[in-house]
Amino acid sequence: MGSIESEDSCSTSAFMELAIQEAKNALERLEVPVGCVIVENKKVIASGSNRTNETRNATRHAEMEAIDSLLQQWQQDGLSQSDLAKRFSKCVLYVTCEPCIMCAAALSYVGIKEVYYGCANDKFGGCGSILSLHNTSSEYSNLVEGKGYKCTGGILASEAVSLFQTFYERGNPKAPKPHRTVVQS
Repeated sequence: MGSIESEDSCSTSAFMELAIQEAKNALERLEVPVGCVIVENKKVIASGSNRTNETRNATRHAEMEAIDSLLQQWQQDGLSQSDLAKRFSKCVLYVTCEPCIMCAAALSYVGIKEVYYGCANDKFGGCGSILSLHNTSSEYSNLVEGKGYKCTGGILASEAVSLFQTFYERGNPKAPKPHRTVVQS
């Protein structure tokens, strides 16, 4: 049993490294550096990174990009709604930052099996930091239509935080300008 655990630990780290690479790609495109991969049967079947600045669409988070690419491919392959649900129920998501409330709800809705994430999302986290939308026994489970999923955080968290620090030190050139004047004390 010990060797299986270490093998799983190695694959978890390897898949999270791929998510980190997706986040680095986002950083190069001046996006908030969040990246993810979706894995089925220990094989990456989709990846995504934030595209909110590029598209000027706040919903284009890494997880949504990956989910949408899978839905598009599987629908082209002729999968029915029940087939889509069966496929997602076998998938594991590796993402560099805890899914936000929107993404956590979407992951529950599509029926993802499990999520591994890097750093916590203390402002918008939907997997325990703010709300626990992954947990069907939480007080907020009535807000989300879905089955819930297992969630594990802290995987390569320091690498994910480092990417955020780099992004915010540079500044976000696409950030909206404040609507009101900042009052200096």
